[in-house]
Amino acid sequence: MGISGCLAVPGRCFVVLGLRLLLLVPAGVPVRSGDSVLKDNITVRQGDSAVLKCSVDSKVSRVAWLNRTTILFAGKEKWSLDPRVILLENTAVTEYSIKIQNVDIHDEGPYICSILTNKKPKSTKVHLIVQVPARITNITKDVTVNEGSSISLMCLAVGRPEASVVWRHHSPRGIYTFVAEGEHLELTGITKEQSGSYECIASNDISDPDIRTVQLTVNYPPFISKARSTGTSLGQKGVLQCEATAVPRADFEWYKEDRRLFNGLNGVKIENQGKQSLLTFFNVSEEDYGNYTCVAMNIMGISNASIILYGPGAMHDVNGSAMFPCGSLGLLLTTTIFYLLKF
Repeated sequence: MGISGCLAVPGRCFVVLGLRLLLLVPAGVPVRSGDSVLKDNITVRQGDSAVLKCSVDSKVSRVAWLNRTTILFAGKEKWSLDPRVILLENTAVTEYSIKIQNVDIHDEGPYICSILTNKKPKSTKVHLIVQVPARITNITKDVTVNEGSSISLMCLAVGRPEASVVWRHHSPRGIYTFVAEGEHLELTGITKEQSGSYECIASNDISDPDIRTVQLTVNYPPFISKARSTGTSLGQKGVLQCEATAVPRADFEWYKEDRRLFNGLNGVKIENQGKQSLLTFFNVSEEDYGNYTCVAMNIMGISNASIILYGPGAMHDVNGSAMFPCGSLGLLLTTTIFYLLKF
């Protein structure tokens, strides 16, 4: 406030000049004389309220609260334009306290209660520390990769004190395991068992952890997990079943020897239900008996299995199925070329 301001508001000018004299001692230097007391730090969580207390007595002629060199209150007169800063009226007569509501990070710093008495000035110093709950600010979006590849997942978090970050893996089988610490998670030589959701957990003990999830999808070629041969009497209904796990979901084809079968032709029905394919014979004849091949394929590869439809008393494999990785070379090459031409 300049000279013209003093002429216009002489009372305020006196207060400002007095406060400036009090502040000749740097605010960051602890003064431990009988005239000044350094209070302990006040720690408040972001969003809460902070109460700054100052002890006074009947000999006080002037008193004010300052934030660094900005006057918040001079006596009962509010100088701050911030509506969050209020003077507590219902405190004891020996207290001159203010409250800062909805504290934010920019409120952190030194505060000074400056007191003028009949004899000499003194001040009470308080340092406000604002704690910020951990919060995730950026995280990798859901991602799809091919089996055997590598990827880096990212999860950035802020907080005061500094947030710690840990990763946990929730597999499709329901297994929940700790993976690693740190904002970056490196996965190399990925297998299908590593698919599922990855939880990023950011915490600093100020509030509940912030948790967000990255869904990792791993593409892998079909694996035929079920292909059982079936014995059926003439004239009866027979069903051959083939089941394959794959990502993306497998397409199925059925062959008898090297001849592909189609739904609705030659008295058979082909029904694909998710990861399972059924080949149904409604009226089994002698010509239906024999070896069938189930082929499961996706963009990652092809797998097949041999399944036998046999009559009563026929010899068959003790396990009820005959599975092999390649099958007939001619059938495999034909099926592979046909499937790849679809893309």
